[in-house]
Amino acid sequence: MAVAVLTGVALAGGDGATLAPAESTRFTTAASNPDNSTESSSPAASTGAGSSAAGGARAACELFNKLVADYAAVSPTDPQGYEDVYTKAQDPKETVSGDLKGLFTSLGLLAIDHSSAAESGGKPSRESEDAVRDAVFANAGTCTAEGVTLRL
Repeated sequence: MAVAVLTGVALAGGDGATLAPAESTRFTTAASNPDNSTESSSPAASTGAGSSAAGGARAACELFNKLVADYAAVSPTDPQGYEDVYTKAQDPKETVSGDLKGLFTSLGLLAIDHSSAAESGGKPSRESEDAVRDAVFANAGTCTAEGVTLRL
């Protein structure tokens, strides 16, 4: 089953481009898993760039989940924290291909956007939030097939 789980934060509707705390929301595509079982993931054991290439899609999906957790842990007024997430998202982009590359590209975009906004007390643009959401949905099937539920 293709599953993307939004935990800890959810894209808020309305006119603002904000991430708002929310309860877990589960999006599923039942056609891709007839027995309706779900898989969960554990944080990646390594954040090295080589781990994505060595472990393939599973390692890339787990690393993305770890970077999302790192992003969520940054204080909203800490531009350096967001820049650190941006930096961590750069190496995996060079070791993965296809849609998986979009996970790290979009997260890097969101992190650097949030870094710039944090300096003035603002929030990242809606477009950068949407890019991450779109990348998660584009990769939900691949990551679920590897036993990893993407988190956002």
